[in-house]
Amino acid sequence: MNISWFDLIGGMGVALIIGSYLLLQLDKLKSTTLAYSLANGLGALLIIVSLLVDFNLSAFIIETFWVIISVVGLIRYFRMRQRIT
Repeated sequence: MNISWFDLIGGMGVALIIGSYLLLQLDKLKSTTLAYSLANGLGALLIIVSLLVDFNLSAFIIETFWVIISVVGLIRYFRMRQRIT
């Protein structure tokens, strides 16, 4: 079995998104944490990289929104931290 670099990159992205969602469902990670937003955003970016080689419009659209939503989570996280300090 020959796995290409973009399949490996995309697979790492999928693992990040699934792993963070699993940890969320197991109450090991909160959706308001930096780790959750970073894992989802980075995972979506890695999937987008793989899509640039083997493009799929539907997947590209959902991953783009996944990145945008993760950025919203990051902004909220840092704003909340500023209020605390």
